[in-house]
Amino acid sequence: MDIAAVKRAAELLSGRATVVISGAGLSTDSGIPDYRSPDAPPRTPMTYQQFVGDPIFRQRYWARNHIGWRRMDAARPNPGHRAVARLERAGVVSGVITQNVDLLHTKAGARRVIDLHGTYARVRCLSCAKLISRMTLAEHLEAANPGFAENLSMMPTGIEVAPDADAVVTDTDRFRMVDCLSCGGMLKPDIVYFGENVPSDRVEAAFELVDEAQAILVAGSSLTVMSGLRFVRRAAKIGVPVVIVNRGRTRGDELATLRIDAGCSETLRALAAEFPSAEPGVPDGAPYRLSVK
Repeated sequence: MDIAAVKRAAELLSGRATVVISGAGLSTDSGIPDYRSPDAPPRTPMTYQQFVGDPIFRQRYWARNHIGWRRMDAARPNPGHRAVARLERAGVVSGVITQNVDLLHTKAGARRVIDLHGTYARVRCLSCAKLISRMTLAEHLEAANPGFAENLSMMPTGIEVAPDADAVVTDTDRFRMVDCLSCGGMLKPDIVYFGENVPSDRVEAAFELVDEAQAILVAGSSLTVMSGLRFVRRAAKIGVPVVIVNRGRTRGDELATLRIDAGCSETLRALAAEFPSAEPGVPDGAPYRLSVK
């Protein structure tokens, strides 16, 4: 680890309200793979157009998600998530904008979190806009597909799960989907798909957070997609220092005041240690659950 770079990052963030922009690289140490790291396998995530326009694609997604969401729900925060929460409690971090849908910042104890791309734990009806928890939908899907999840869980090899809770399951032809119980409309995970726009109110809230910031810390994001890069561009435009921690190059490198090519867990943990007020918090307790009425 480049200790000198960590100390330089601490100098840049000290005394400044810092907004963290996090990506999938922060969650890899929690067992959730990313899309674009040097070691990531090729992936083709489903697009919004495929999901809403083709029932075969939609059936395949729900069958795979029926397995994958459980793996994501069981994931625990790693030292990087906990370091961010510690920095927030210490008054160094003023808020988090995450591109991840895994809720690990919230599970780690962070309080001001904007889930830019939504979360795995909720499902929305595209007709009536009603929200239900993913746990509630799981109960209905299990009733419609008895034994589906149990049979896959007995496979001798593990099932790979993508960052959007899409599990690598091939036998999906007989999987039965479930529609909205209120209006019969199409259900979709409350996740922003490729080809879909982030809700405008969420974007506005994120820009407000960036405009209030005195420093930006990018953690585990290649900034390949504009949904994250635009906030770094805004910060650089108004003269706010930008620190990037990521394995490999990012689209925001030329905007960075400091670039640390390293893993997030060890780097963020070392960074938090540079602030005496960022004492380790209480160890993780019971699994987090998002309740949706």
